Amino acid sequence: MKKELIIRSNSSAVDFALLKDGKLIELNKEVEDNKFSVGDIFIAKIRKPIPGLNAAFVNVGHEKDGFLHYHDLGPKLPSLLKFIKQITTGKHKDYLLKKFKFENEISKDGNIDSILKSQDTTLVQVVKEPISTKGPRISSELSLAGRFMVLMPFSDRISISQKIEGTREKSRLKRLVQSIKPKGFGIIIRTVAKNQKVAELDSDLQQLLKRWKNLCNKLQRIDKYPTKVLSEINRSSSILRDIFDDSFTGIHIDDPEIFNEVKDYVISIASQKKDIVKNYTEVTPIFEKFGVERQIKTAFGKTVSMQRGAYLVIEHTEALHVIDVNSGNRSNKSKGQEDTALEVNIIAATEIARQLRLRDMGGIIVVDFIDMSSNENRKKLFEHLKEEMSNDRTKHKILPPSRFGLIQITRQRVRPEVKIKTKEANPNSNGEVEAPIVLIDKINTELNKIVKHKRYKSEHIYLHVHPFIASYLKEGFPSIQLKWYFEFKKWVRVVPRDAFLYLKFSFMDKNQKRLRI
Repeated sequence: MKKELIIRSNSSAVDFALLKDGKLIELNKEVEDNKFSVGDIFIAKIRKPIPGLNAAFVNVGHEKDGFLHYHDLGPKLPSLLKFIKQITTGKHKDYLLKKFKFENEISKDGNIDSILKSQDTTLVQVVKEPISTKGPRISSELSLAGRFMVLMPFSDRISISQKIEGTREKSRLKRLVQSIKPKGFGIIIRTVAKNQKVAELDSDLQQLLKRWKNLCNKLQRIDKYPTKVLSEINRSSSILRDIFDDSFTGIHIDDPEIFNEVKDYVISIASQKKDIVKNYTEVTPIFEKFGVERQIKTAFGKTVSMQRGAYLVIEHTEALHVIDVNSGNRSNKSKGQEDTALEVNIIAATEIARQLRLRDMGGIIVVDFIDMSSNENRKKLFEHLKEEMSNDRTKHKILPPSRFGLIQITRQRVRPEVKIKTKEANPNSNGEVEAPIVLIDKINTELNKIVKHKRYKSEHIYLHVHPFIASYLKEGFPSIQLKWYFEFKKWVRVVPRDAFLYLKFSFMDKNQKRLRI
């Protein structure tokens, strides 16, 4: 398995495409004017506590107020409020919490109006970006994420990622972190900290403490509310911080400035991997070069094709997302209907896990798999889906198949869903059609079925298409037509047809009879 990160920059945004063995699995965008990224910390004023919701609306500078629930205040809120007051008034100049006297914790089941009043000042962190008509979701339980650990001010707890296995390794990490942890700070040990030495852990901790001190410095100079006091690190570094590992074989960037930033960051976290960061300077656009553009066109439509003729239909509503699994008109040599259903469902589960990451779908997702009567097969499907979803960094929960064959998934929504328009204007009339680039994939799929069908083993195959498409299939060396010959050991004659619509195609025999599967 090899991973590649492709970074494309333009005037208004930076796009990040994560490829796994050449297949697109994640697509992220950093927009320049995004002022409310997950992880950003603001000094803000409480606008209005709402006892009925046990929450408060907070002015963070967005057109819609941020939503702060009582359970997001954190038990150490009184200590945080006291610290803010002392820092802003200059009474506490030591930004570390070694000598800071902590206040009593708040009750787990208290009321927000007994803790916060209108116009109170507090630090809040964005945990969910503004989506649709809703403002950002915020929390007063602050955390600073690093490469190996997460720093939690006003806490003393040490937690370890559940993905780290082995009691010995957990005990070792806890012991090391305990020896370097400053008083008044809690630490969550991340999965990538496994097998790391104390020097690397301490270096990461010092970087986080430096960010905390920068935050406190800015608090001292506050003259207006609300104000952002700490920004999440840039998107490229944030992505690398969370996903970078030894399986990365290339990071390709088409912007010299971002290239230097990423290279410096990679050197700081894994100097032996610095040579995989490459500045892309070719004339061909970077997403075209690595096949990302084509994959975007084929992956973001309402209908998503899969191998062996199966396909997904993805629908979005205000309340939830619905995914329907279809076997298509495929021929199958399996023993029976049950085996066919299991085969298609397994293929679909793999693609669904990819689609959820790719589109960053959140909230409730309901998947209508093909019905299976065997409990054993339903269990196989459930376990396979869980395994495929295990690499998803976003918090999620999967319920076992219902009696109707439905699987329900909840996935944390922290950013707006990635939506990309894949349809284009119809060149033949009004309205829209699928992107022409998808047409080549459709032709490939149908040709694959025809050449493998025993009925057409000795048949001459003629492909009738619009003249523009015919030219595209014959262009270059090797052309798509020639690649078909190498793959199928059969020459497919391409016939230009002026009468054909742009996206119409048909496979014929030498007698002009259509070849059908």
